[in-house]
Amino acid sequence: MERGSSKHGPRLDDEMESEVSGLVQGPGAAGSRVNESRQPEPAGEDQPEPKTAPAGALRSGNPQGMSSDDVEARSRLGRFITMTALPGDRETLVANARDNEAPADLVAELERLPTGTRYQTVSEIWAALGHRNETTRW
Repeated sequence: MERGSSKHGPRLDDEMESEVSGLVQGPGAAGSRVNESRQPEPAGEDQPEPKTAPAGALRSGNPQGMSSDDVEARSRLGRFITMTALPGDRETLVANARDNEAPADLVAELERLPTGTRYQTVSEIWAALGHRNETTRW
């Protein structure tokens, strides 16, 4: 004997199961309620399938005079130096970086800065550490 629900008949059980199958199995399941206009359109016959990330460098439009690695490294430095530390000297910047839990290699870089110099921006700090900033176009 087949055991069924005591509240519904088999027809209603099947209907209710098909209503929630899209929620249980995801958008690719048959009978899902995903709006067709929200589904990505497939690539054309002569077009390659889209990929999540393009090959090569993920950043385009780097400033003139800087590579994408330079931009990322300067950005990393800027994440650990808050605006309250600027303008600031070496001691202020090192203390601020430590307060913001900067990695040890970044704190060591800041400790290489010369004493007695006040820095106004992260770009000035970056240049004082011996790195290149973008070149201006005239």
